Amino acid sequence: MKRIGMLVFPGFQILDLAAIAAFELANIHAGKPVYQVELLSEEGGPVTSSSGVVTDSKRFGTGKFDTLVMSGALFIAPTSEKMCRFLRAGLRNARRVTSICTGAFGLADAGLLDGRRATTHWSFAGELQKRHPAVKVQPDRIFINDGPVWTSAGMTAGIDLVLALVEEDLGVEAARFAARKLVVYHRRAGGQSQHSALLELAPKSDRIQKALVHARANLRETLSVDELAEVAHLSPRQFSRAFKAETGQSPAHAVENLRVEAARALIDEGSLALGVVARETGFGDPERMRRAFLRTLGHPPQSVRRVARREAATA
Repeated sequence: MKRIGMLVFPGFQILDLAAIAAFELANIHAGKPVYQVELLSEEGGPVTSSSGVVTDSKRFGTGKFDTLVMSGALFIAPTSEKMCRFLRAGLRNARRVTSICTGAFGLADAGLLDGRRATTHWSFAGELQKRHPAVKVQPDRIFINDGPVWTSAGMTAGIDLVLALVEEDLGVEAARFAARKLVVYHRRAGGQSQHSALLELAPKSDRIQKALVHARANLRETLSVDELAEVAHLSPRQFSRAFKAETGQSPAHAVENLRVEAARALIDEGSLALGVVARETGFGDPERMRRAFLRTLGHPPQSVRRVARREAATA
């Protein structure tokens, strides 16, 4: 039985508790209780989340855990000395110490992230680096594994992190089963960007949104203005004007961003040759993909692959 201790505190983000569902589903897949999840807090008893929902907890003490999970919040929560001592002891005694969202600040306050790569919610990454210069903050990652310490980005990225823990413990099929039941991807690579090109475009009308969804689902196609305009039921001229007005980008620029995002995710996974990635994402050839990466990310696909392989080797 692997004991999982999830640390909560007044004002914690209730959505972080969703991640522990992956442990429950892994138990169902195994047909036996592999994980036992316990909510822990400094004082024990009722703990109120930022949304006002109250959950019960046990006072953390000297018990041994396989994995500790530090929850986060919509703000940077202060870390007490007692919490820091518990986290430092956890690094010595537990197999893994992990954090979700701004929970990374708790790990950093305890000194667990010094000299390690780590991530947090993108909007707090700069502050994490400022407060803890010894931490190698990587702001644009879903989750990062550096030795026994794992950190994740905000909110739902905690689910990606726990799915990765389940995969490490029980194999890919257990993690895939949990992901299907949770109706989430199995699994977003840790190196995948926290940002979504589709969400950042934020069109105001259903017509432009429909065209973008069509483009994201058909990246291998040409995706000309005429084709996208037809999906939106507009003339090409009307479509181009409306698209620019609503997204601030031309259709061609937006499609390129979608292709770069998809290509980067495939490269992070590491199983496909760059030529195949270029074809699968509609670039056609590696040189066209390389130019798009330089325009969008500032570095070529080969650099993305090297970083992904280096991170996989040190995980």
